Amino acid sequence: MEVIEAIKSRRSIRHYTSEPVSDYVVAQIIEAGIWAPSGLNNQPWRFVIFQSKDKKEALSQCTSYARIIKESQVCICVFYYIPSGYNRDKDILSIGACIQNMLLAAHDRGLGTVWLGEILNKKQMVNELCSLSGEYELMAVIALGYPDEKGSSNRHPLEHFIIKKL
Repeated sequence: MEVIEAIKSRRSIRHYTSEPVSDYVVAQIIEAGIWAPSGLNNQPWRFVIFQSKDKKEALSQCTSYARIIKESQVCICVFYYIPSGYNRDKDILSIGACIQNMLLAAHDRGLGTVWLGEILNKKQMVNELCSLSGEYELMAVIALGYPDEKGSSNRHPLEHFIIKKL
């Protein structure tokens, strides 16, 4: 898939089929994420993968979007590994790039994804569920699976976003 086409055609998908996602494909998605740029190449991202029904059920209790987590085939929790950081703002931006790479890689492989952020209100609960120390800060959960819906979106025209040309 061409990059621009992938960027413009990727949509947030919140309904998934029951078709399993292979460990190989999950690994490819995470590998795409780790190739994102990061300051000083510090690679501040870490991941916890949820695949089992009972573990996803437990994770779903941390958000008002429980249905999405339970219906997905896989959830990838993306964490900021604080000891690897050198500048919090830049590190978090890098993690955003990592997540975008993962969303695009999943889309390229025919998977649907949604970037869940509301769950950040329960970061501590997620850390406890994952048995992680405070060295790890939850940045997002990516729910994924084969899509059982077609997403839609639109954008304002380019001129809406450009403040000025100097």
